[in-house]
Amino acid sequence: MTDPSPLLALPGAVAGNGVDAPVAAHYGSFNTEQRSLEAGEGFVDLSHRDVVRISGPDRLDWLHNLTTQFFAGLAPGVWTQALVLSPTGHVEHELRGVDDGESFTAFTEPGASGPLIAFLERMVFMTRVEIADVTDQLAVTWRPTPSLVEEGRSPVSKPDEGTYYLVPRDQLATFAEAAGPACGLWAFEALRIARGEPRFGLDTDHRTIPNEVGWVGTAVHLDKGCYRGQETVARVHTLGRPPRRLVLLHLDGSENRLPTRESELLLGDKPVGLVGTSARHHELGPIALGLVRRNVALDATLTTDSMPAAQEVVVDPEVGLHVRPRR
Repeated sequence: MTDPSPLLALPGAVAGNGVDAPVAAHYGSFNTEQRSLEAGEGFVDLSHRDVVRISGPDRLDWLHNLTTQFFAGLAPGVWTQALVLSPTGHVEHELRGVDDGESFTAFTEPGASGPLIAFLERMVFMTRVEIADVTDQLAVTWRPTPSLVEEGRSPVSKPDEGTYYLVPRDQLATFAEAAGPACGLWAFEALRIARGEPRFGLDTDHRTIPNEVGWVGTAVHLDKGCYRGQETVARVHTLGRPPRRLVLLHLDGSENRLPTRESELLLGDKPVGLVGTSARHHELGPIALGLVRRNVALDATLTTDSMPAAQEVVVDPEVGLHVRPRR
């Protein structure tokens, strides 16, 4: 696990849990921090994420052939998301990164760089690429997109997914001073879940295909050549009806708790899915992401950990494309 972030020394910082323990869950009020991020202010410390650098003149064409994303001709400074699939189309690795003209630098979930690098190194062959774990050099941070403001009026649109930044690890404290106020991971996660954006390994499992969680069209480019697992993705995209769908769950707020990740989702007494990540949203209350079987009615109320859970569509159950929840 990554060493604790130096930003845990900031006033009010409370460390996270589990894989997110090295960074702050909040700095005193996660509700206030959510509102700051929605207003386009502040930043989030994601320095516990692993960072991988792929350099060499063949890197973009190599990644283009290996992953689900269109890397050929990727312009410097443009962030992109990509997946590595199994031969049968299941998601094995997920990464987000940016090219600087000489190297493509990407981050993964905490602890995921080792398996990713091991896979990539097996795929090098005669290609002119070099792969390195640079987690000890670079820290991931995130800032929201500032709200659009009309003169003399309230914001007319809220920020989207925001922008990630790769900061030299020894300059993280300096970045925080310039980018503040600091907002914790609980606020970041609540807004991510409300957007219906899955987190690899936490909202997905070993059976997940991109069509189930809305990664087709974002992490999966539909107009590129062959890649491993393409047949499954293309078939489901063409014929529709992925076996499961990602949903936003609105949880009963009468109990002061959130469901445990991987808790079963029940329709009556019948298991029909699993809960992923959950959070307390400052407007929506307790929410979570869940994977539900395709044949479960969209208006069916489910239960998890003895709590009622109403579904909101995140991924269209017929075509497998992401439908942004209406806020």
